Amino acid sequence: MTIFAANWKMHHGPATGRDLVRAVLARVRPREDRTLLFFPPAPTLPAVAAEVAGRRDAAAGTQNVYWEAKGAFTGEVSVGIAAEAGATWVLIGHSERRHKFGEADEETGKKVRAVLGAGLSPMLCVGEKLEERKAGETEAVVLRQLAAGLQGLDAAAIARVVIAYEPVWAIGTGVNATPQDAAAVHRCIREWLRARTPAGTRSRILYGGSVSPSNAAALLAEEELDGVLVGGASLEVESWAAICETPRPAR
Repeated sequence: MTIFAANWKMHHGPATGRDLVRAVLARVRPREDRTLLFFPPAPTLPAVAAEVAGRRDAAAGTQNVYWEAKGAFTGEVSVGIAAEAGATWVLIGHSERRHKFGEADEETGKKVRAVLGAGLSPMLCVGEKLEERKAGETEAVVLRQLAAGLQGLDAAAIARVVIAYEPVWAIGTGVNATPQDAAAVHRCIREWLRARTPAGTRSRILYGGSVSPSNAAALLAEEELDGVLVGGASLEVESWAAICETPRPAR
């Protein structure tokens, strides 16, 4: 199953978000071999969730949650509230959360456990900055983030977590990792998972970082990639529909 995930970041209110999803779903027919995920801003989530409700191949998620169920945490959203608003998926540890808002590795683990505990599906993001890549630290950084995010989980729980590898230097820059670069890191992640649990062979790993209609096919031709997490190109109907219809080679 190939996953096409749209991270809208701080774009699209309820009206424009609803219209975009409606237009994309009108263009992209349901297929058994792929799933479409939409991660809108929190106020837009109910409108998007209502639009995808009739499609078995589509779902809505939220871009962030807090791990406590309730309390005096102004500005935060609990997993329960996100679920009530229509989320079935949650993005966790996106590079912007880590590097712009100071989210620590330990916090991603708390969020993953809270999301799993509520019966929702977590998508854990990992990835290195440019200086870390140049220093040859890609593997160390990615596996450190992975270990923290999955800490304390058993094999069954790990199998429910989707991993998104998003090199920070390729996000919103127009520069993407080559398909071979992405596949190499995906293999590293999968080997790490496989060494810890047989469920690691079933884990789904996405690539995110300046994915566009022009490079999606080359990326998805790599067997190690189970899908893509897309930012800018998911904000327009034409580009997002084109990516969601990207063919994959027969396996």
